[in-house]
Amino acid sequence: MKRDRKPSAQTLALLGVLIQEPRSWCHGYDISIATRIKSGTLYPILMRLSDRGFLEHKWQESESGRPPRHVYRLTALGSGYARAQIAANDWARISSPAQSRG
Repeated sequence: MKRDRKPSAQTLALLGVLIQEPRSWCHGYDISIATRIKSGTLYPILMRLSDRGFLEHKWQESESGRPPRHVYRLTALGSGYARAQIAANDWARISSPAQSRG
């Protein structure tokens, strides 16, 4: 039996960033900067949200000869999930995840 858990402050912060422009592709690094979430926390959250169908991701080629990078955006299901979770949770907790840790 699958149980629904309340999303973490970091997940809410990530959703808060992506819902601002739900159809735009966003690099993980840009999400990390916007949310102040370190990569060791961010990328597992992105993978979980992708596995649940809330995010889509793809490789984006770089024009400057750098290696390709993953980009992410919300799916239609993910947009609904993000709006519902943001509405159901405290916005102060979403907008400052670093402060909510303690």
